[in-house]
Amino acid sequence: MSLKNTKTWSRVLVPVLLLCCVSYYYSHFFLQSVSRNAQLFLKLEDFFWRRYLSTSALPYGVKGSELFLMKALAAMASYDMPETIKHLPCKTCMVVGNGFAIKNTSLGSAINKYDIVIRLNDAPVRGYEDDVGNKTTMRLFYPESASYNPSIHNDPDTLMVLVPFKQQDVRWLKEILYNEKRIRKGFWKPPPEIWLGKTSHIRILDPYFLQQTASRLLRLPLNTPPKTNQIPTHPTTGILAIYVALNYCDVIHIAGFGYPESEDLKHPIHYYGYDTMKSMKNSYHNLSHEVKALKRLEDSGAVVYLHPHS
Repeated sequence: MSLKNTKTWSRVLVPVLLLCCVSYYYSHFFLQSVSRNAQLFLKLEDFFWRRYLSTSALPYGVKGSELFLMKALAAMASYDMPETIKHLPCKTCMVVGNGFAIKNTSLGSAINKYDIVIRLNDAPVRGYEDDVGNKTTMRLFYPESASYNPSIHNDPDTLMVLVPFKQQDVRWLKEILYNEKRIRKGFWKPPPEIWLGKTSHIRILDPYFLQQTASRLLRLPLNTPPKTNQIPTHPTTGILAIYVALNYCDVIHIAGFGYPESEDLKHPIHYYGYDTMKSMKNSYHNLSHEVKALKRLEDSGAVVYLHPHS
């Protein structure tokens, strides 16, 4: 995207966002699964006032992980969004994907204008500001995708939101918070043994949102048939972030989503680093379901891309 186009985006962004706030309720009528749930994160009190929290284990429930969660939540200072965001009359959100499509778009200044900017995993900001901006309100991550020092590519007040895909993820956070012996077993790659996240800025995403993303948005089976070699399929952090935004925000724009149509397995998939399409083979994600879901959301007007895409 040229500098001229970037300036044009900046001039029209505010009125467009105001218009979208009015039209939100019309564009989302078909998303019956969207509850406009303002409580995104688990709270310690949840574990004291509900007799049965969940009948499912992670990633779609908390069954079997209650004690790890209670201990982790007890060490955290807050379980909510900042007051400055909670009381906004119209919340504008940008979900920045890690895809190669955002490279050379010069969208950084436009991205920084949203109330809430959601980023994913360990996607860097420094050195890529022209394309991806440098504002980060929330960063969704899991232990294997955690950067040992969140301050490098985040704002001082960025919420670090753990997405617990498995019991080991919650145990890892508990061990970090209490400086306990790290247990490395159960991860597909070693997570950081030292993680410098601020206790007051840590949140744990309610597994409800992952369950709803899988069942309602992607229409995936939640349970793998027993005694089969079928690999379980879970939503990517990116599509999960979009579903979270649909539940919390009035306006949802996205950038950096989509995978290259090229069959070249050497084609890069991120705007940073050296991962290629080859790395997506045999993953725990159903990319075709996610492509179709994003198309439905775009066609309905529920989300708007900031750049051309295939």
